[in-house]
Amino acid sequence: MGQQQLLLIVLGVIIVGIAVVVGINVFTASSVNANRDAVIADLTTLASMAQQYYRKPIAMGGGGQSFDASTGSGGAEWTIPAQLDTTANGIYTPTVGAQSVILVGTGTEKNGGSPVKVTMTVSPTAISTVINN
Repeated sequence: MGQQQLLLIVLGVIIVGIAVVVGINVFTASSVNANRDAVIADLTTLASMAQQYYRKPIAMGGGGQSFDASTGSGGAEWTIPAQLDTTANGIYTPTVGAQSVILVGTGTEKNGGSPVKVTMTVSPTAISTVINN
């Protein structure tokens, strides 16, 4: 083989190596974004369920204008249904108050060494989202 052929082979190997590294980086970034979007979608569903509970009367199994109806009105505190507290997308934990619920979703993908994390604050009339990672 001549020098030109060896140089072309080495150059080809370098280009393929760079393409593989770029492809892995793009795939990783895409999977983190997809997991973050899935966690946000799950939290939005849970937030909607919490608002439904808030508006439903205690006699019908709701909170009667409270997320924590156990504080004197004879109802129960809103909880995440058992089948939804851990999904393929992540783990969800609530902090329930009388007029708000804070939902924290921890995703399954790691973004820079720490897992994807989203916090959603649910009030009777609004939902706000903070992407922590």
